[in-house]
Amino acid sequence: MSSEEEKRKPTMESSLTFSLKDESGQERASGEAKGLLEEESISILPKSGETLYLSYRDILEISEGDYKIHLTLTSKEELTLFDLGYRYEDFLRNLYRLRNEVLLKDMLMHEAIRKSGVEAEFTHLDENGKELEKGTSEVRLYETALVIIPQKGEFIRIPYSGLVEMHAQDYTFSITRESGEKFIFSQMGRQFDPFKKMLSDAVNEMALKAQLFLKELLPEANPSILRQIARFMRDGRAAQRRDIESVSKELWGKLEKRLEVLEIKEEYDFLKPMALEDQISIGFKRGLLGDLTGEYIWFLIPICGQKLEEAGNAIAMEAGSDEGGGRATYFFRIMSRKDYKARKNVDDLNKEIERFVKRINRCMIDINFRREPIYLPDERLEEPENQKYKFAIQKVPSLRMLRQLFIGRVIHSSPEQWQKDVMDLLRFNASTEDDNLKWSKGRD
Repeated sequence: MSSEEEKRKPTMESSLTFSLKDESGQERASGEAKGLLEEESISILPKSGETLYLSYRDILEISEGDYKIHLTLTSKEELTLFDLGYRYEDFLRNLYRLRNEVLLKDMLMHEAIRKSGVEAEFTHLDENGKELEKGTSEVRLYETALVIIPQKGEFIRIPYSGLVEMHAQDYTFSITRESGEKFIFSQMGRQFDPFKKMLSDAVNEMALKAQLFLKELLPEANPSILRQIARFMRDGRAAQRRDIESVSKELWGKLEKRLEVLEIKEEYDFLKPMALEDQISIGFKRGLLGDLTGEYIWFLIPICGQKLEEAGNAIAMEAGSDEGGGRATYFFRIMSRKDYKARKNVDDLNKEIERFVKRINRCMIDINFRREPIYLPDERLEEPENQKYKFAIQKVPSLRMLRQLFIGRVIHSSPEQWQKDVMDLLRFNASTEDDNLKWSKGRD
């Protein structure tokens, strides 16, 4: 059986009744049918009428009530499934499970699994202790994040780098994020101790990788300094110059030198004079970026425009890898273009830049450093190979924000052409007040 045939093999089927309504609420089709849940799609086969075939990517939201399943579709239609009888709960759980598996791949989670199949009851609390969600779930450990897959609900991804506390007591395990959100796991049975150990190992390995990298740059540094700096740079985080220099005066120069090894120092040197130097950030990753299995280093340079008025309100992002390959510099808008032009206080601008650097850091970790879904224009998202990004944009707030703030990217051809295009992009960004406009090379 081919892989395509395997995907089309029904995972579950059930008789049901369906109703399809358009955006205005008018019913377009209804009746008795057979529902097929397959690996990547759901099909409704009416006793009479037209077959409905939907990829799980066509489903924006799933909700339930009164033994009815409501599917909100990307077409703005609503499909309601009911009369499933005793198969209702199984059908709903399988629908969620199969859709989550597709979304795990689409929403930038395609990385190695360290542990799966851990069943647990979970409770999700906000920063004030208010319960947001609870239920039965599968918990998985990936290379860079813990993932909760509820039986009824969409998965939750929690990067290890954002964990500030882990606590185990009386067979209950809790984790707390930087945001203050808390997740409590219980009823894990024999998986409790192995899960706790593997999560601790994953977090410790991340810290160890950071310390090993820093040890190469500062072989004479004492372990205390390395540990302090590693906290700033876990899981690819770009650390600000002033934070690094508050611990070590030597390391920043070593990091800048490493940019030269990975052939992005020339770009860094060109952009550096336009920035507030203590807010420049550098980060690194190793072996966690799919094809980029070697060292990966990146920088963020906020261009404030205090000395170069026509080139402000932008942050430049560049990455280099010892794997080589094509490169581009990405630019993001720091604040509304109108607000930037109306700014009155340099201190307020500096604070906004600091907040923005942290936000970009967090967003890049959330999307696991994938860049293609950031720059693809809307019309390209309709192409079959990019459909996965279309759904990810709808569901991942960090990705939506990066696309909203994206100004444009400058491809590396020659140093002279790159510098010319960079200045053209920065002047374009400063010349308009429309936040929706993007720069493209050779535009009218």
